[in-house]
Amino acid sequence: MKRRALLKVFALSATVVGMGLSWSAQAAETIKVGIMSSLSGTMAISETPLKDVALMTIDEINAKGGVLGKKLEPVVVDPASNWPLFAEKARQLLSQDKVAAVFGCWTSVSRKSVLPVFEELNGLLFYPVQYEGEEMSPNVFYTGAAPNQQAIPAVEYLMSEDGGSAKRFFLLGTDYVYPRTTNKILRAFLHSKGVKDSDIEEVYTPFGYSDYQTIVANIKKFAAGGKTAVVSTINGDSNVPFYKELANQGIKATDIPVVAFSVGEEELRGIDTKPLVGQLAAWNYFQSVDNPTNAKFVADYRAWAKAKKLPNADTVVTNDPMEATYVGIHMWAQAVEKAGTTDVDKVRAAMAGQTFKAPDGFTLTMDQTNHHLHKPVMIGEVEDNGQFSVVWQTEQQVRAQPWSPYIAGNDKKPDHPVKSSQ
Repeated sequence: MKRRALLKVFALSATVVGMGLSWSAQAAETIKVGIMSSLSGTMAISETPLKDVALMTIDEINAKGGVLGKKLEPVVVDPASNWPLFAEKARQLLSQDKVAAVFGCWTSVSRKSVLPVFEELNGLLFYPVQYEGEEMSPNVFYTGAAPNQQAIPAVEYLMSEDGGSAKRFFLLGTDYVYPRTTNKILRAFLHSKGVKDSDIEEVYTPFGYSDYQTIVANIKKFAAGGKTAVVSTINGDSNVPFYKELANQGIKATDIPVVAFSVGEEELRGIDTKPLVGQLAAWNYFQSVDNPTNAKFVADYRAWAKAKKLPNADTVVTNDPMEATYVGIHMWAQAVEKAGTTDVDKVRAAMAGQTFKAPDGFTLTMDQTNHHLHKPVMIGEVEDNGQFSVVWQTEQQVRAQPWSPYIAGNDKKPDHPVKSSQ
């Protein structure tokens, strides 16, 4: 009896071990990739679509055979608009989940939070949102815009005759590193154009701020001193009450143009855009761009959203950071194929010079040295349907300047990534 019992135990143990080996073998047949986006909190309005388009892109790549003959397996985490939590989730993805790369973050404070983790553990982050520059890390590929690919051209446009010939500038942003550093660069740029400090106003509000009545009234007062434009670096769901208050106080684009750097098609979904027609946004892509690649991108995303039964799937939109996410994942997959491995050091080397035909109508190039994309610059006007009509764009791609020439000492910074001390 004892012998039979022991044989049963051995048989059961062998079965369990065999199942474990089978599961391990199955897991080894996938390549895990991390998706790190706030799906709750103040930034969820902007970041949730990045998670969605990342999942769509992974499905698209898997449908074509995956990468190195293996399917990509997404590991989704929600740092919940909590900046320290971003660092914890990054460590989890790299140390526990063993992902080959991570796609995500929106705010610069979240990127700054995770950067030491990626550098310590030698992970790869693909960051898909416009930012303030002043950084180049060997562990980050920046697929959004640097200031010379968005902020500087936008203000130059506002100063031009087509943009309203603005002489005074109200710099309004959310209170964190991206708006403050971008406005530091813009203030220095405006000084170089002869604009005095008395013609520049800076105001910052906390994340999630909603009471813009006094601020918009102050914008109107400031505009009484001459032709004024508002440069908005407001991020997240605060954009909705800000634009609603502009409409409430009757501010029209013909009177006081507002150019936004973090407002796209997704942020406008919850707003009656009719009073905002003509207001501006500066990006490197708009959903309205008319070319076959973009038509397919938009149609594929709509079809995917319906298949996945996303909320309001019939009205989903695409935007710039979504396109940058899509491009980044495809470029990473191409680099892995070129390297023949997911090894970070080899993929990093293979990323240099990668190209991809993007929905913006250009074949985008990853710079050979500075980990930034060469990108076109576009300025769009809000239409009454919540879309943008492109009123100005560069003819060619613009090479990113991560170290702004308007910051003293940047001319001595290297044009290649080094370990960040920031």
